[in-house]
Amino acid sequence: MSRSQRLLDLVQVLRRHRRAVAGAVLAEELGVSLRTLYRDIDTLRAQGAPIDGEAGVGYVLRPGFMLPPLMFSEEEIEALVLGSRWVSERADGSLGTAARNVLAKIGAVLPDDLKDGIEASGLLIGPGQRIAAGDAELATIRAAIRSERKLAIAYADEQGSITQRTIWPFALAFYDRVRVVVAWCELREDHRHFRTDRITALDVAPHRMPRRRAALLKEWRALRGIPEQ
Repeated sequence: MSRSQRLLDLVQVLRRHRRAVAGAVLAEELGVSLRTLYRDIDTLRAQGAPIDGEAGVGYVLRPGFMLPPLMFSEEEIEALVLGSRWVSERADGSLGTAARNVLAKIGAVLPDDLKDGIEASGLLIGPGQRIAAGDAELATIRAAIRSERKLAIAYADEQGSITQRTIWPFALAFYDRVRVVVAWCELREDHRHFRTDRITALDVAPHRMPRRRAALLKEWRALRGIPEQ
């Protein structure tokens, strides 16, 4: 186990206890010597962790402590690397660039024993076809979702017939071959799914959506039996 992983585990154990815990109990739960435990507590305190107590009395972590960015487990780093690589390969250009920037920022703050895990990760993204149609508008769609703005779109069905829609976008789904906007459609007065490659025109309306994005998403999940993430 890396030292960073051991420090993270110690923080998590302390968080489970509201009262002071003896050092011997902590050391046994973590599978380390008492001397190692004392050294790790000193390290966390030096990094700003508000740990009260002392040897022979016990230790407690005061509420409100937020882990610094470098406190990732090895599996969490693998998840970040895999997800970022998928986004950089499959998403639109601006989101792909953001994913690569995330990896660079994480690598800049990780300790040396975890930093190598980013480049040496054995989790790879298989080759796939980049979908160009409709991707040019994804940045605009994402911005509308974040700002809870309506979208005025021209949408083509499978036969090519185009209808004018005003929609309340609240989610964007990425599949291998298509991107789908999940929205409330004013024309149909119901939830609808719109493939971005069939949106022939798009404008961000000046009006905000009458309902909050989180509420729309929760309602959509409930109607389809999709559990909360």
